[in-house]
Amino acid sequence: MPTEAFAEIVDTFEFLEEWEERYRFVIELGKDMTPLEDQLRIPATKVNGCASQVWIVPEITGSGTNTRFSFNGDSDAMIVRGLIAILRTIYNGLSLAEVVEVDASAELAKLGLHGHLSSQRSNGLVAMVARIRTLAEKSLEADSVAAA
Repeated sequence: MPTEAFAEIVDTFEFLEEWEERYRFVIELGKDMTPLEDQLRIPATKVNGCASQVWIVPEITGSGTNTRFSFNGDSDAMIVRGLIAILRTIYNGLSLAEVVEVDASAELAKLGLHGHLSSQRSNGLVAMVARIRTLAEKSLEADSVAAA
């Protein structure tokens, strides 16, 4: 279920041999993202469990089986912005059911990040994935209630 954009990141990681180069690449991915507007940096969009400040704002479009999930995010840490950019390539454009089914650990393992991130960054990444999954689950529940 990985997107073409995520597959390209995996290919780039395989091409870049040094972890320092890979870190720079992740940071560049974050720099390429449009910053989140200040009015969206609120407690309701903040991700708890991250050492740095992280915000995730979902965008649910369509209805029924055509419902698509995407999100924008931001952080005050450049490497975390890059991790958000990677998560966006995994999740954006999927249906709500697909978002819930994604095995983020398996997908991220393709990049080999776990052994190269601090425990705080790894915990933050887990918190971001949990938040994305929760947002999709709540939207699925709302769709089920609306359809009933």
